[in-house]
Amino acid sequence: MTWLLFGALAGLVLVLFLVWQKWVAPWRQVEEMVVRVARGEKPPTFLLQGGLRPRKVALALESVLQRQTRLEQQIAERASGSDTIFAALQDGLLVVDPRHHLTFVNRSFRELFSSRPDDLGRPVLEVIRDPVVDQLIAETLARGEPQRAEMIVPATGSHSLRQMLVSAVAIQGDAGLTTGAMVLFHDITQLKQVDELRRDFVANVSHELRTPLSILRGYIETMLEDPETSREELTRMLEVMNRHSRRLGLLVDDLLTLAQFESGNPHLQLSQVRLTELFAAIVRDWARKFSEKKLRVHVGTPSDLPPIRADETRLQEVLYNLLDNALKYTEPGGAIHLQAEKRADEVVISVGDTGVGIPETDLPRIFERFYRTDKARSRALGGTGLGLAIVKHIAQMHGGRVEAESVLQEGTTIRVFMPIAGPSEPVVT
Repeated sequence: MTWLLFGALAGLVLVLFLVWQKWVAPWRQVEEMVVRVARGEKPPTFLLQGGLRPRKVALALESVLQRQTRLEQQIAERASGSDTIFAALQDGLLVVDPRHHLTFVNRSFRELFSSRPDDLGRPVLEVIRDPVVDQLIAETLARGEPQRAEMIVPATGSHSLRQMLVSAVAIQGDAGLTTGAMVLFHDITQLKQVDELRRDFVANVSHELRTPLSILRGYIETMLEDPETSREELTRMLEVMNRHSRRLGLLVDDLLTLAQFESGNPHLQLSQVRLTELFAAIVRDWARKFSEKKLRVHVGTPSDLPPIRADETRLQEVLYNLLDNALKYTEPGGAIHLQAEKRADEVVISVGDTGVGIPETDLPRIFERFYRTDKARSRALGGTGLGLAIVKHIAQMHGGRVEAESVLQEGTTIRVFMPIAGPSEPVVT
């Protein structure tokens, strides 16, 4: 009897063990798997021993985890791609919610407005402190249409100002409701400067052309209306007309030269130029002009001055323009200095005079087209106002640069820095 009871208990234990192993233990393992998956962890295995249903549940959990992993990877890739794009964007980017609170800014925006990471969540007016942007966002959210405006922003680290074109676009949700706005800040400072230069250039050209044309038209009308004008008066009028027609010709030639330089295809004819020989030839050509004004000319070139690779004709044009200015603005009995010296991998060509000089405030602008420090005197001396602009362009075409130094009533020195090896970029010849 005892043995029968013992056998029955052993059988019951075995049955309970088998039931535990097949039905209870697998579900506890499934529960542990669920906890790990919920924490974003991967269980050691999804293969279970036991009943069919726990095994199916474990395999389903594995499939869920794989999909979640792929989805997180896709989200991370998209986020990384978006972050890369926004970080590389040169324009400032700002995203706000319907309450005008910041939800996203890119690096350019932070640099533009000195924004801090903790600015997210703050009202846009507190970060930018310009009602133009806040009003633009309000109109965009209200109308649901793109809006534009312009604003001025102080440049970071300087006292200059930057002009910005601000564009705002409403962000639409899945239900078609406006969930915020995206604002883009595009720097248009250079465009504004170019436009201003264009307007100034057109105005200057119009003015320069109008004066001689008016004089020519006036004299022509006088000659037509009064055919009995004396020979002496006719001769005087023709001389004036000839002088102004030459001025028009010079102006047109200089304008065409500048247009060619700015076309990006200068057609430089590069060769080895020995400045000592070039200076000697130019001084001989200008000897009569110097003599007529009783000017002393001092030429200085060291014996070991290397030749430079340049377009000799263009370089001659540079010296002609500089010498012409020196000749015009130096009083009789003064002196002109034509020099060259080697500095590192450059040769510095300088033309100095003992003339009237240039005010310090005008020096930064003397290489601009049509800029004159003394407009009345410049026109009386016959200048077109383009000579120094041409000098600057020729120097830059060769990979060089220009600078000016002057003291009022003591003289001016213009220096042209030319690389010995010539332009670094290939030049079409």
